[in-house]
Amino acid sequence: MTAYEPRPTTGYEPRPTTGYEPRALTAYEPRPIAPAALAELRATDDADRPCAPYTETGAGAPLRCCLRGSEPGERIALVSYAPLRRWAAGTGAAPGAYDEQGPVFIHAEECAGPAPARPGYPFSRPGALRAVRRYDARGHIAGGRLLEIPAEAEKGFDAAFDEAFADPEVALVHVRAVEYGCFHFEVRRP
Repeated sequence: MTAYEPRPTTGYEPRPTTGYEPRALTAYEPRPIAPAALAELRATDDADRPCAPYTETGAGAPLRCCLRGSEPGERIALVSYAPLRRWAAGTGAAPGAYDEQGPVFIHAEECAGPAPARPGYPFSRPGALRAVRRYDARGHIAGGRLLEIPAEAEKGFDAAFDEAFADPEVALVHVRAVEYGCFHFEVRRP
């Protein structure tokens, strides 16, 4: 494996050609993987492996490019992604040992991103467990909590994010699946 070299285009940039624009239908904005990062991951992932697309035969793989579940027949890929590393490369943070990478599903080709009118937070099935991990401006873990998604999922996430951002040191939050530990989405300080 080669050493990771920060790539110059790691920030969040809406894709005007696809009509995707960030939206605020929830109190906090769940952020998909940035389009520039997706373009890189579709060639080589953050573990320096080539992307290996396949045709989805089932349904429901959590796609981090558009923040929805996959559908049968879609071309998707499972890639290794380092969300904190990419955020740090764009901010100048130095997460050190807190940097990590893990598996995420994405569309194999460019997609339109999250639906502009999608209500609620993505992948928010009541009863599911999520780790809500907080990071400071250095990219160091600044705490976190376990969230069992309640029946009113949006209220549960809002309360967890309110709690996280009540600490002025918290710069961003990652939401991760407890079962697999994989990254679901990011929320930045408003």
